[in-house]
Amino acid sequence: MKNTTRLTILVITIALCLPVKAQELLKDEAKAASEFLNQVRQDPDAFSDETGVDLSYVEAKPELSWNSKLAGAAEKKALDMATRNYFGHTDPDGYGMNYRIFHAGYKIPEDWFEDVASNYFESIQAGHSTGKRAIIDLIIDEGVDPPGHRNHLLGIEDFWSNCTDIGIGMAKKEGSTYTYYMCVMVAKHDF
Repeated sequence: MKNTTRLTILVITIALCLPVKAQELLKDEAKAASEFLNQVRQDPDAFSDETGVDLSYVEAKPELSWNSKLAGAAEKKALDMATRNYFGHTDPDGYGMNYRIFHAGYKIPEDWFEDVASNYFESIQAGHSTGKRAIIDLIIDEGVDPPGHRNHLLGIEDFWSNCTDIGIGMAKKEGSTYTYYMCVMVAKHDF
């Protein structure tokens, strides 16, 4: 009986010492997503077959530069979605990305975050384990009319055509609805 009690205590102690798998950032996948998106932006039509979307009408755009402030805000958003198990441009507290990126130190006009739920710069995706596949999903933008994520990421509409910066956050949390969450920020300082 004494040995059984000791064994039980040992098993419980070991179980309590094992690391609990929390959410994690997938920084390599975020960088891969950025690199892939820049390839698509520089020659959109070349990726029509791979994305399954006719991109022949899309003009080539310059490569986006990685911005650590945007990336930090995107990482926090991806982790927040994974941790609090939601998927949306506005978090459960009512804050959108304009508010978040401004408070991360990225300069945008102040009136763009007077409505704390505003979002002019974020595309989000959930469910894909690779950054490349998540970007393809956003370019396809199935069921979204007009295809706002495609327009945003590829700079199709005037508002986004001169954006210069990118930051991506990708997070994973087992047991959450989608497991994988991505936040892509494409913006530029001082419009």
